[in-house]
Amino acid sequence: MDKIYFNGMSFYGYHGVFAAEAELGQRFYVDLELSLDLSRAGASDDLNDTVNYADIFTCVQQLVEKERFHLVEALTSRIAEKLLGQFPLAEVKVKVTKPNPPINGHYDSVAIEMVRKREDYAR
Repeated sequence: MDKIYFNGMSFYGYHGVFAAEAELGQRFYVDLELSLDLSRAGASDDLNDTVNYADIFTCVQQLVEKERFHLVEALTSRIAEKLLGQFPLAEVKVKVTKPNPPINGHYDSVAIEMVRKREDYAR
């Protein structure tokens, strides 16, 4: 299976359990690994034979910036579900990084990564 990668997409969102997170918001980073057959696009050199990168970005941006989730797990799951529902993808790997969760201690970030296949949503 072929892959398209989106690395380090950056968005400002208001996700979290605590009221301050909903009020102040923070930056979130999203990485994607999209699995699909790109042989036709490779042969044709035609955008219609692949997924439009701008459409993928906009789909993720809408979820992160316009919706609100208490858990990063829920946001990550919703991104996977939406991408599989809107685009001809066989599988998605979604990683959402929250660099500043309200945890006392020293760390770079926390992240959730999920892998979902088309058949997971074809029920």
